[in-house]
Amino acid sequence: MDLSCCKNSTVLYSMETIAVKPNLCEAPGERSVTTDEGGGNVFVLAHFSDPHLSSLKGVPFTALLNKRLLGYLSWYHRRRHVHCPHILDALLRDIGEVSPDHVAVTGDLTHLGLPDEFRQAARWLQQLGAPDRITVIPGNHDAYVPEPWEETFREWAAYLAGDEPAADGTYPMLRVRGPAALIGLSSARPSAPFLAVGSLGRGQLARFEKILEETGRRGLLRIVLLHHPPVPGSIARRKRLTDAGLLAEVLGRQGAEVILHGHAHLSMAHRLVAGTKNIPVFGVPSASHSPSNRQRAARYHLCRFERRGDGWVMLLTERVYSAADDRFVMARERELFLPVQRP
Repeated sequence: MDLSCCKNSTVLYSMETIAVKPNLCEAPGERSVTTDEGGGNVFVLAHFSDPHLSSLKGVPFTALLNKRLLGYLSWYHRRRHVHCPHILDALLRDIGEVSPDHVAVTGDLTHLGLPDEFRQAARWLQQLGAPDRITVIPGNHDAYVPEPWEETFREWAAYLAGDEPAADGTYPMLRVRGPAALIGLSSARPSAPFLAVGSLGRGQLARFEKILEETGRRGLLRIVLLHHPPVPGSIARRKRLTDAGLLAEVLGRQGAEVILHGHAHLSMAHRLVAGTKNIPVFGVPSASHSPSNRQRAARYHLCRFERRGDGWVMLLTERVYSAADDRFVMARERELFLPVQRP
């Protein structure tokens, strides 16, 4: 496997920014990202996605007598060489040193959504931190085929739960942390072979609209988390969010300050045009991907939000895995203004 350093890897961005500081590689301890605890106007969020952190070694053939057989063959011939456990070890160290206020994981912790994979992922999440500081959103690989909640997502229940009690598997979930409202949507649905589509459903979208309205009235920074990219045309049709149009209608009425997603295994930045609203949308690559592919090399985003006037300044720092150093380093930094999106 080629593990060459990917410090200068290509990044896909199209968003206008206030400032960009490229290729500034430093150790995590060299830059302070602490929260202003007095005013509560600063919030630091680490966002990563698609770690595919479980192993399929020893999976019995009887567990693969469905769509999972295709996924297993993909893992055996390609993905097991691409998603690297030692990179996830480096990720744990880096997030521990950076010490953000909160961590968001936007899905695909598993490959095939097998019960044993959920147990493996639960043990890894415990190493990452306490459930009240980590928000997990399901991905399509986590819902590869229908499985009982009790044998799968129950393992992560504390990381999936919102602040208010809700029935198992009910979304959206809401967590308020300081000045931020973390609103988690689930687009994870079992799909037909060769498809990786997601959907939200009208019931979830109706609840989502109420949460947006409530948290907007409270003046909170609304950070929307989901797995599938919400911008039409930003990903192949077979991997799309099928009801992205309905999501845009809700966001057009209520607004949100920023949307974070995974699924594409690429760094992405778009603006979702929703009525009169232009909402920034950021996606991250897989957090465990080998640097053999420079565009897809493992990275995560460190997002620092600070209230300024009638909006928020977002400082987005990309941290990318360096094989030469066996750690994550800063690839580049950008700053943009997020106006409050009013109904």
